[in-house]
Amino acid sequence: MSPRTRKAVAEDAEQLAKLAEETFRATFSADNSVADMDLHCEKNFSREIQLREIQDPDMVSLVCECDGVLVGFTQVAWHRAPGCVAAARYPGEILRLYVTSDFHGRGIAQLLMAAALEEIAQRGSDIAWLGVWEKNPRAISFYTKFDFIEVGDHEFCLGTDRQRDVIMSREIKTTSL
Repeated sequence: MSPRTRKAVAEDAEQLAKLAEETFRATFSADNSVADMDLHCEKNFSREIQLREIQDPDMVSLVCECDGVLVGFTQVAWHRAPGCVAAARYPGEILRLYVTSDFHGRGIAQLLMAAALEEIAQRGSDIAWLGVWEKNPRAISFYTKFDFIEVGDHEFCLGTDRQRDVIMSREIKTTSL
């Protein structure tokens, strides 16, 4: 079966929490302490947290599934953007975009990004933005392919470790995503 994206529903919360933690650890464990990883995951990836995020009217959680199994996800939010994000209307933040390692290179990340940008456009946002760890060149390169450019930075705390995230943004045109 080919992969498909859809909005997450309450019944996805458990599987989404596991997927979020698994992909986050796979991406960042090699460069961070076990204690900081544990603290971050405990604070961000429980079933209850995912359920709250799925039900938040200012967030959209999108999942990609193959044969009924979640293989990737992205989350978009409409909260306050940092000052470096110049938007005229309600900018949308891509909070997370992760794919299980077994599905890297299969176009899942591109499907999720397209779905996230479509959600942002549907809400009437003129800017999409995100924060990406400065030490994640693979992600920065991926976002650049979708016309994101660096506009600033901010601090991201992973556990107790203060890290620098690059803030990237791109214009949203409803006629051509």
